[in-house]
Amino acid sequence: MSGSNPEHAGWFTDFDPENVEAAATAISEGEAGEPQNWPERAVQSGLVDDEDEYYRVLREATRRATREAVTERERADDQQLTHAIRAMDDAERTANELAERLAEWAGSLERDTPTGIEGARAVTAWSAETPAQERVVSLAERVVGLDAERADLRSFVESHAPEVAPNLAAMAGPVLAARLIALAGGLEPLAKKPAGTVQVLGAEDALFAHLRGHGPSPKHGVIFTHEYVRGTHPENRGSAARAFAAKLAIAARIDHYSGEYKESVHDDLDERMAAIRSREVGK
Repeated sequence: MSGSNPEHAGWFTDFDPENVEAAATAISEGEAGEPQNWPERAVQSGLVDDEDEYYRVLREATRRATREAVTERERADDQQLTHAIRAMDDAERTANELAERLAEWAGSLERDTPTGIEGARAVTAWSAETPAQERVVSLAERVVGLDAERADLRSFVESHAPEVAPNLAAMAGPVLAARLIALAGGLEPLAKKPAGTVQVLGAEDALFAHLRGHGPSPKHGVIFTHEYVRGTHPENRGSAARAFAAKLAIAARIDHYSGEYKESVHDDLDERMAAIRSREVGK
């Protein structure tokens, strides 16, 4: 809302009705003291000839404002982190799948060919003498290149996650923090999730199977990869997962709403995990 009298000026005040960018900004950033008959006021102000034209201008402006909001959201740091962790996983999965194919193909040409990514690196050193060998070497180079891209993406995640979510990255580790943010759809959605939901992020299939009566309730999702859960005795793993998820949820909220590192939440987690693991002494 703009104009000298905010109580009576509409979003359409003081700009050219064909200036969609200005209209979108007014709609996104403006506010009104109380509801008004805006179509009638727009006609009275001379902005438009009739209400149909008012709604045409409004529709174009709101579409522009929505596109700009979506674009801004996609450019946000947490969304870049989400894209990076997903790309890293895609690169790793594709490299491993192609490495399996490569090992089978290369093994048909030369016995005792190593497997996996290291096998692909070995194949890149072949001196190709046949068209088939040329293709195998070329495929090996692609596999090695994908693995290198995976490593570069991981480095980006490890350096970027602490900037986006300092507490979450310190508590979970940069890669797990990025996975949680990606699974939640962003840092803000993660910050708004209860601890119980954070605990099972990544275990949606198992959770849905449980809700359909086809399996037990999952105790954890991707947080299992963290030492605090994976390294705890199975009898106490449920308690560890709940405690860890509770602190992760708090860390996400601190990161979203303040962005400042808070040592006390990390100390609390360490103390809680020490108490849980003390139960294992003497077993």
